[in-house]
Amino acid sequence: MTKIALFGATGTIGTRVLHEALRRGHEVTAVVRDPARFPDSAGGATAVVRGDVLDPASVAEAAAGHEVVVSAFGPGSGDPAALVTAARSLIGGVRSLGTDAPAPRVVVVGGAGSLRTPGGPMVWDEAGVPAPVLALMHAHGDALDFLRTVPVEEVRWTCLSPAAQIAPGERTGTYRLGLDGLVVDEEGRSRISTEDFAVALVDEIERDAHAGRRFTVAH
Repeated sequence: MTKIALFGATGTIGTRVLHEALRRGHEVTAVVRDPARFPDSAGGATAVVRGDVLDPASVAEAAAGHEVVVSAFGPGSGDPAALVTAARSLIGGVRSLGTDAPAPRVVVVGGAGSLRTPGGPMVWDEAGVPAPVLALMHAHGDALDFLRTVPVEEVRWTCLSPAAQIAPGERTGTYRLGLDGLVVDEEGRSRISTEDFAVALVDEIERDAHAGRRFTVAH
């Protein structure tokens, strides 16, 4: 059993991560801006506390006593640059806990834009990407660039990027792994359900197999 603090627990991905972790017997604290508005449909968390992933002090308070901090934060219709702020806040908050006890690991939900396609270019360099999506891709990339400056000896971090297409669907419990390259099937498609993405993320929590780097998954 692992004690997990989860930011973004009410989002499309965060809800699946919450349920997947709970079904495996982990303790999950959902960290939300307003606990009174935590929906019953996303419930089941071991605890629900107030917190803000954009505030390092709030991250530190939520992270204390937990073994893993997960961020499934997304900016929604807000400024994509908040993804970079969140990454810096997560690392800063965990660092501030000091060395009296082992620091929590940090697992961040990243983006697919900075993955390299089988043909060579990055996903975000492909033609026809809408400007708002492109801005979000690059913000995820900037957050990853920051994480890569963090020595794993100081904060044991991991970033998990999804396939090019991710949407709610079936939980099969299976996926294929990649690192910085987009994972595609025989027809060149890169897809995963949010349910299986959550499976992969909780597997990483349990296995700690990609410390200090980004990896990706797809069907």
